[in-house]
Amino acid sequence: MTTATAPLTRTGAATTAAGTATVEIRCPQGWVAVCTLDDLIPGRGVAALLPDGTQAALFVDRAGQPYAIANRDPFTGAQVLSRGLTGSADGRPFVASPLLKQRFDLASGSCLDDPSVSVPAYRVRTGGGERAAC
Repeated sequence: MTTATAPLTRTGAATTAAGTATVEIRCPQGWVAVCTLDDLIPGRGVAALLPDGTQAALFVDRAGQPYAIANRDPFTGAQVLSRGLTGSADGRPFVASPLLKQRFDLASGSCLDDPSVSVPAYRVRTGGGERAAC
């Protein structure tokens, strides 16, 4: 699991020393660097421990767009969404929980199988650009 320790304080594009874009999540503590974009593989999730002790599940699609939602499956309470299967339904990227298979929209966190349930979705930015979650 990746541990996010502190938000980046520099302005402009967020990059590592090697020039690879850093993926940052907006959480209550501010923008927190969690990994590089090269650390994410399409179709596979990565769990990150945030400063407040919660976990986020990070994903990247084949176009290189990163997403972050809470890692906790609301149906079971287990921290497993980063281990789920990814796909898309009606053009919406999702992750299916590895336990009970409910699908969660990666952009909004809403459950595609039960509209009354959702998980938090985090705003994500790389290289100074930002994608706001719904």
